[in-house]
Amino acid sequence: MEEARALPARLHISIAFALEVSVGKTNTVTALNGSNVLLPCVFTTCIGFQDLVFTWYFNSTEMIYHGKIKSKMSEPFLVGRNPRVEFVGSTTGKENNISILLNEVDFSDAGKYTCHVKNPKEKNAQHSASIFLTVVHKMVETDNTVTLIIVGVVGGLIGLLILFMLVKKVVLFIIKKTQDRKKECLVSSSGNDNTENGLAGSKADQKVAPKA
Repeated sequence: MEEARALPARLHISIAFALEVSVGKTNTVTALNGSNVLLPCVFTTCIGFQDLVFTWYFNSTEMIYHGKIKSKMSEPFLVGRNPRVEFVGSTTGKENNISILLNEVDFSDAGKYTCHVKNPKEKNAQHSASIFLTVVHKMVETDNTVTLIIVGVVGGLIGLLILFMLVKKVVLFIIKKTQDRKKECLVSSSGNDNTENGLAGSKADQKVAPKA
């Protein structure tokens, strides 16, 4: 029974200490032929790292950058790299950034780039994330005409709705005022009729009684 209770605790610890690697919110990037392109990668670990090793691969097999990091207090040192690849990250700041820059890309550079990390401090835990590079001859401009039309139509409908509500409010206000005036006229007219007919409160009741 005690062993069964201890199992969730061990599982929780293993999850908390897990090494994670990320290439950002999107795993695709497009670059213009002949330009330089940034390939982002960061890693996180709850217990820190020691003698951490990171490697970038092209299409899972070709190593294009290999580096090591002694500790959080030191920057990575190069082990090996492709001549066109440059390290542009930093691991002494808040983020453990191990991004690289691929210079003068051409169409043969299109493919999958994998950032792989191994942390000996976490019993050699390993994790990786991939980003897909597309190389184009010319950047295509996005046509926002449809989007602008939709925004314009929606904005127009909202404007009409607001105008309708304002008009409705004004009309209801006028109708209420008109009804109040009619009520005042009816009350006034009723008072005049009572006076002329000699009803209670009329002038007829106010005549002086003849002397005996």
